[in-house]
Amino acid sequence: MTHNGRVLEMTREEFEELVSEALDRIPPELTRLMDNVAVFVEDEPPADDPELLGLYEGTPLTERGEWYAGVLPDRITIYRGPTLRMCDTREDVVAETEVTVVHEIAHHFGIDDERLHALGYG
Repeated sequence: MTHNGRVLEMTREEFEELVSEALDRIPPELTRLMDNVAVFVEDEPPADDPELLGLYEGTPLTERGEWYAGVLPDRITIYRGPTLRMCDTREDVVAETEVTVVHEIAHHFGIDDERLHALGYG
């Protein structure tokens, strides 16, 4: 990822709205299939991966079995700081946020990074 030398200004609320709008653009037939997953916005990723744009933590739908009951929701986290540092314009942030949201939701459906890169959601 390339840092553009300056950081685009966008409040946490504005960024959360972009994440919400990206979720709203997910086709309803897919959102109906999402199960036990929550989406969060954080300012910064873990210190050991400072350029991380998003993170999926949980058990993909493809790996859930009869044992899967009473567990905490899967967690998708979208990170504001790295996204703003890599984007030049608000339009870039909108596009990158949408790609990141789709990428992390795809992990919920059991799609791995290699396949996502092939589909253009790398």
